[in-house]
Amino acid sequence: MSGLVIAGDLRLDRDALVARGEQVAAGLAAMGIREGDVIAVLLRNGMPYLEIIQACKRLGCYYCPINWHYTADEVAFLANDSGAKLLIAEDDLWRQVWAALPPGLPVLRVMAEADAAFEANDYEAWRDVQPRYDGPLVAPRGHMAYTSGTTGRPKGVVRQPFPVDRLAEHLAAVEAVVEQAYGLRHGSRALLPAPIYHSAPSVFAQVALRVCDTLVLTRRFDPLEVLRLIEQHRIDTIYLVPIMYVRLLKLEARARASFDLSSLRFVASTGAPCAPELKRAMIDWLGPVVHETYASSEAGMVTAIDSHEALAKPGSAGRPIGPAQVRIYAEDGSVCAPGQVGRIYVRQPAYADFTYRNHPEARQAVERDGLIGLGDLGYVDEDGYLFVCDRESDLVISGGVNIYPAEIEHHLMQYPGVADCAVFGVPDPEFGERLLGLVQPAPGAVLDLEDAMGWLSSRIARYKIPRGLEMRQALPRDDNGKIAKRRLRAEFWEGHARKV
Repeated sequence: MSGLVIAGDLRLDRDALVARGEQVAAGLAAMGIREGDVIAVLLRNGMPYLEIIQACKRLGCYYCPINWHYTADEVAFLANDSGAKLLIAEDDLWRQVWAALPPGLPVLRVMAEADAAFEANDYEAWRDVQPRYDGPLVAPRGHMAYTSGTTGRPKGVVRQPFPVDRLAEHLAAVEAVVEQAYGLRHGSRALLPAPIYHSAPSVFAQVALRVCDTLVLTRRFDPLEVLRLIEQHRIDTIYLVPIMYVRLLKLEARARASFDLSSLRFVASTGAPCAPELKRAMIDWLGPVVHETYASSEAGMVTAIDSHEALAKPGSAGRPIGPAQVRIYAEDGSVCAPGQVGRIYVRQPAYADFTYRNHPEARQAVERDGLIGLGDLGYVDEDGYLFVCDRESDLVISGGVNIYPAEIEHHLMQYPGVADCAVFGVPDPEFGERLLGLVQPAPGAVLDLEDAMGWLSSRIARYKIPRGLEMRQALPRDDNGKIAKRRLRAEFWEGHARKV
């Protein structure tokens, strides 16, 4: 057996999974899907997702992962904008959105229930009657990730294929970057409890299928189940996001101590910045195995930081991976000095270039001197470590003064009894906008918000202190762990002209 792939109750050796992927590729080709085409995928984590990834690599087409939490209109937008020639969806998810889908879009339903009212094919039955694909070797494509759409509709990121005659060389370069960022290497035993519809887990899955001895995929994140699987399969590499750290650390110490986690050598994290205190707690528990990566769908994996560096440089996103470049630009276009905050531009040469689907002008707009702007603000210190201060879109301009909420949040998180917080701008008739802080108390904590304001005043400049703090028992999050600031801001900016 060349390797083992586990998804829930299903187990396949790697050769069997590859065979299924080639059957799917043959079926797609018979439907008229060609190299460079796109198929949309609306699935929860499971073996069919992995089969489709394999099929797209073999056929040279892109798969467009769709967040199954999206509304019907959001799903329809991605299906339309991506130019998808086919939708593969779990039956129950498809039933929630089918009426909004583009007319004539072919559908394959996973775990389909017989229903004469809907004419759609059963994925499993369709797959099982296909032969193995015998087409020519082509450059494999991956996923077509869509950006978050902070300032409008999301845009599809289309990465160019590598030349077939240099494919092995380019794939080796990518795998070297992924090994440093995510810990995946030949022979790894990996666990992926994060949804594949996100870009980083999708990359993790693609590479893990190529290099890992064992890949375990969970349908959803369950903290106790994650610990059980680590122990059972002697997992050495796992992908988590900070919100998963929080849920794991909320388990009783006795429960956490009851599992043998000694096999872990690499905990990979990206998607959302990890608070230094949270990272320290994970390191104290698991040892120096926690790694964080700064990455984007456009640029790939740019910087990485291990546990030892994180303790020495709390809050840093690390240093460039391999040939990656990081440059900080000031407002006037000059390159910032060490410690000076500006716009972050990056390049990871190991990755092929990209464009935005249907938006070539947007692709041109994010480039400067051959580097890509990610919409983040930050600085590089004297030792070459990157610090990400804030999203450019989160910048608050109050009375003409630029204020970066992430700095305030960093300090507010250190106030006793604060479990989480969000600071952002709200309308103000005099200053244009003013700072508001929403604070989530830790379980059982009693917070004195006036005292918290005074506490902040001894740590940051007066103009950075929010004009008010409000208590919230829970703050909304996206499923990648980031606080949903856009939703929070919308409460206060309704009826006001502002980009959110």
